Amino acid sequence: MKKGKATIHDIAEKLNITASTVSRALNDNPRISENTKKLVLKMAKQLNYQPNHIASALRSGKSKLIGVLVPTANRNFFSSVVRGIEDIANELDYKVIISQSYEDYDKEVQNVEALLNARVDGIIASIGKNTENFDHFQKVLDKGIPLVLFDRITNEIDVSQVIIDDYQGAYDTTKHLIEQGCKRIVHFTSPKKINIYRERLRGYEDALKDFKIEIDPELIEESNMQLEDGRTSMENIIKKEIPFDAVFSSSDYAVMGALQVLREHKIIVPNQVKLAGFGNEPFTSFTFPPITTVDQKSIPMGRVTAETFFELLKSDGKKGNNQKTVLKPELIIRESTQKRN
Repeated sequence: MKKGKATIHDIAEKLNITASTVSRALNDNPRISENTKKLVLKMAKQLNYQPNHIASALRSGKSKLIGVLVPTANRNFFSSVVRGIEDIANELDYKVIISQSYEDYDKEVQNVEALLNARVDGIIASIGKNTENFDHFQKVLDKGIPLVLFDRITNEIDVSQVIIDDYQGAYDTTKHLIEQGCKRIVHFTSPKKINIYRERLRGYEDALKDFKIEIDPELIEESNMQLEDGRTSMENIIKKEIPFDAVFSSSDYAVMGALQVLREHKIIVPNQVKLAGFGNEPFTSFTFPPITTVDQKSIPMGRVTAETFFELLKSDGKKGNNQKTVLKPELIIRESTQKRN
């Protein structure tokens, strides 16, 4: 056999049958006997045959591939959402292609184009922090290709969305801190025009208002919400000698940075300052003290997102079938907000 990727013709030659019979056997055609199917599958495995999804898509109109675009795959939240998507996709014999934008707008545009060129049957995406133009997603919709946005979304295009109630998660967290006796609550947020941070800031502010606590702009720190940003924000507050008794961060990574700085300054958590994050990253349960956070229901979000996608796929991505699903978050209360004796 010639070198290179095995084809259905190679399988046919080995078994002395036609290529069309091999193709039908691989696609589980009822006209092909079970014995022939077994022989074809065994030979395909021996030859390390990989199906050509693009060629298949051109013939059938369906590639059985879903493009999933995330800002980064090395975060527990996004990897868990992908797992939820794959749970549903695999049940329906679909495969998932994962692309990462790394929060870069140009990379995000290129990835969407690459997924379209790969003839995916649709795209599931979470928008990067730096994305303010959504023409690349509108292009997907204009082609009649199903598109579902999750977690980080935009209302500038008419598209199906799956999110958690970020507002409620932030409101509940701030309320919890107030009920623990906190009145000077620092909030870490992002200057980016991204829905999740806007809603979390709104929840924080509304909780303060409802408990008749004045909103102090000096207590609101903007950054990119990474661990180093949390360290810098905490140092800023301490350096300015601004009184505070709690920190509520819109990111678990930033609150981890705050915890490190507080420890370096010999400020005791939770007796002197209480800490809460957002995201329920695995490390939050292993810190000392364990950090109160908001669980974003990542695996259920992935499953619901996939279910929404397949509903759209059934309707061929027709307009008017878009839906918005809002999942309920859960506040996980741990020692970082509970005063120890």
